[in-house]
Amino acid sequence: MKFQLFTIAFAALTLFSCGVNQNKSMSANNDQVEITNTKWVLQTLEGQKVDAFQNGKEISFTLDTEENRINGFSGCNSFFGIYNLEEGNRIRFSALGATRMACPEGAINENDFLEIFNLADNYTINGDRLELNVGKRAPLAVFKKAKNYAEPIVEKYWKLKKLEGKDIKMVKNQVKEIFFMLKTDDNRVTGFAGCNTILGSYKLEEGNRIRFSNMGSTMMACPDVDINEADFLKIFQIVDNYTIDGDTLTLNFGRRAPLAVFEAVYFN
Repeated sequence: MKFQLFTIAFAALTLFSCGVNQNKSMSANNDQVEITNTKWVLQTLEGQKVDAFQNGKEISFTLDTEENRINGFSGCNSFFGIYNLEEGNRIRFSALGATRMACPEGAINENDFLEIFNLADNYTINGDRLELNVGKRAPLAVFKKAKNYAEPIVEKYWKLKKLEGKDIKMVKNQVKEIFFMLKTDDNRVTGFAGCNTILGSYKLEEGNRIRFSNMGSTMMACPDVDINEADFLKIFQIVDNYTIDGDTLTLNFGRRAPLAVFEAVYFN
């Protein structure tokens, strides 16, 4: 009888141990799934808070499960390389490279940021927060999972209807209507200001906040078009929030009257 009880107890212990090991394995696998195919935006570097929005884009990286590639943006240049995940939340980066764009001096040193991928050997995930670590020291860098903004403002053709409270109509000899679009690839702004094509970058934040940067335009001269493009371009410097009601978009500054009103146009 004692032998039978011992056998049963041993079997139960073995099953429990297997269950724990299986749960640990599943947890590790879940962490690996969570870290991949997700855009991670930089929050702190060596314990210091940083503004991740640099030169029109966010300092971030993504681990692509196809061919184990890492791709990201370091503040001025794009970078790329190879990553390898192992049990115990171990991670290694190799064959790292970057473009060689010359940019104005940014808020952070790109080399300092890229060095964390040479040093990191493990990671920690807590909700939407990711830490890259070396050993058991304080995190080299902390990232936050990028929000998936399924906003109705993006990928739409917004035709200008009112500017500073005044109705806008196409003027004589104007080639096409004034409009803009927010493209989700690389957060690009494209559009037309009445004579010239406009371009730049944008960033969406919680609470219908919006920020434009690096806005510019072509330098065409249109003497026969009676329109002040500068008034339209100025709103992208001032605006800090937006409102959407159906197919009507307003760009605003604070709680003042709308800077501009647009209408969504759909093409077959």
